[in-house]
Amino acid sequence: MPRSDLLSRALDAPADLPLRPLPGVVSTLLRDLAAPPRLAAHLRLVHDVGCELADWFTEFHPAVSFDRDAVLFGAATHDIGKAVHTAELEGPGSAHEPAGRDLLLAHGFPPAPARFAATHAAWAADGVGIEELLVSAADKVWKGARVADLEDLLIDHLVRAAPPGTERWAVYLELDELLGRLADGADARLAFQAAHPVHA
Repeated sequence: MPRSDLLSRALDAPADLPLRPLPGVVSTLLRDLAAPPRLAAHLRLVHDVGCELADWFTEFHPAVSFDRDAVLFGAATHDIGKAVHTAELEGPGSAHEPAGRDLLLAHGFPPAPARFAATHAAWAADGVGIEELLVSAADKVWKGARVADLEDLLIDHLVRAAPPGTERWAVYLELDELLGRLADGADARLAFQAAHPVHA
């Protein structure tokens, strides 16, 4: 099957689990780059989990102020640098992080949304905001991974915005329930990603 058809399948094909489509500008960019189909599938999955996280924060913790569009764009493009460093689709590596930011900048995206490609693995760095934390969390929990340090930072944001007297343990239980539910879908998401090849 031609690479363009494989990429279209990763971007558009229905899955056993319902997946939201990527933002149009991201799908267009992936097609322009002739991105690996597995990368497109991965970005689609993390974007979908990012939507779930953003929707939960908006519904249950509306006092937490964040840029929802930025989170969704960040989740949809966080690994875009793997279009350049394709070996990192199958193995470890961080070269895709600065490369992804540079790629987005080169294609006319502003620095603010392009930052997520470089920050999605740096949640403990100084100056990281709630948007970066949500993108990082989506990039972990999509595959069932739970990272206590990252989750603690999210809890900090929730507690600061909560009504006075809110107990940290209560906020922890709420977030833990959400992340546990999302993690429970990891096997289906991993299977969807694995069904799409790295190389055409």
